[in-house]
Amino acid sequence: MRIGIEGQRLFRKKKHGMDMVALELIKNLQLIDKKNEYVIFVKPDEDRGCIPSVPNFKIVELSGGPYPTWEQFALPRAAKKEGCQLLHCTSNTGPVFSKVPLLTILHDIIYMESIMLFKKGGTWYQKLGNVYRRWVVPPVVRKSLRITTVSNFEKQRIADFFNLDTKKLITVYNGVGEHFKKITDTKTLQTAKEKYQLPERFMFFLGNTDPKKNTPNVLKAFAEFNETSAVKYKLVMLDYEESALQSILNEIGQPNMRPDIHLTGYVVNTDLPAIISQCTIFLYPSLRESFGIPILEGMACGVPVITSNTSSMPEVAGDAALLVNPANSNEIKAAIEKILNNEELRRQLIEKGIERASNFSWKIMAENYLKLYQDVVAELDNSK
Repeated sequence: MRIGIEGQRLFRKKKHGMDMVALELIKNLQLIDKKNEYVIFVKPDEDRGCIPSVPNFKIVELSGGPYPTWEQFALPRAAKKEGCQLLHCTSNTGPVFSKVPLLTILHDIIYMESIMLFKKGGTWYQKLGNVYRRWVVPPVVRKSLRITTVSNFEKQRIADFFNLDTKKLITVYNGVGEHFKKITDTKTLQTAKEKYQLPERFMFFLGNTDPKKNTPNVLKAFAEFNETSAVKYKLVMLDYEESALQSILNEIGQPNMRPDIHLTGYVVNTDLPAIISQCTIFLYPSLRESFGIPILEGMACGVPVITSNTSSMPEVAGDAALLVNPANSNEIKAAIEKILNNEELRRQLIEKGIERASNFSWKIMAENYLKLYQDVVAELDNSK
């Protein structure tokens, strides 16, 4: 087989959720498949060393302009030129007029459920991306030989929305990186503490400007907790814009809580375990997730996790996290207090979390995709 894999943004330095999934897929395919040929299509950028060099994986750098023109024109031309039998698009979208058969990952269809363009919250980049996906995804879904998604919750949403046959739609769970584990080495912990200037006592919130991350309710819950708690905590957040943060604080009536929040700036993925391992509670009460990899990352690092009772999050967390109504800041606050005031509960969540996270593996994900490639290519060959 000769499989093309779209990885447009993999060489950018600041990688996010879908980028990490595609990168883990490629790295694990390299470990389990030495026989078949793969062509990885990326845009030129500074992090060229993120994909290991192996004989049966070819890296093709395509310039091709902005995301839409790269995906709709440069990518399908290059896939055909490289003789790919199947093109695996990894980031919710794909080329509408590809002559190479498509397999597409739909991580979610949030962009189909509502139009962000004139709604409050989110950046203009996110809003325009929402519009682009709403235009591209329906024809790509019709054209793709298989659609995969990351949870049974999202599978049902996609099946209902597009009226898809279940044979065409498959759940392939994400994994959690092997480097996500409880860090106990004093030097490693101290290095992370100094590098990111971490406070002595803190909770960790992995949010961003996307409205679904529920930042206003998390900040409101944390502020109200700190106001009544005898022991004060800091809230550590990652790559968040100062102006956007202050705007939310003003919105929730907490303009003076800024000193209680520590912004680290961008954190490379390999540094995250050393940060998470030092936090007291991992907060991830999103309004909507198709999977929620950070839930497992927090669990794997031996930290109690608070997440939501909505969408895919109960499916991923099982009984190893405290589930709350994310729209209710009082529930988030109560969950924080419950963990801090009940040492036995805290211990149980940590133990169950480590066990739960161990059930999700990038290697298993890659094995599932390899089997899927083989099945689809065999169907194509038999249909000739």
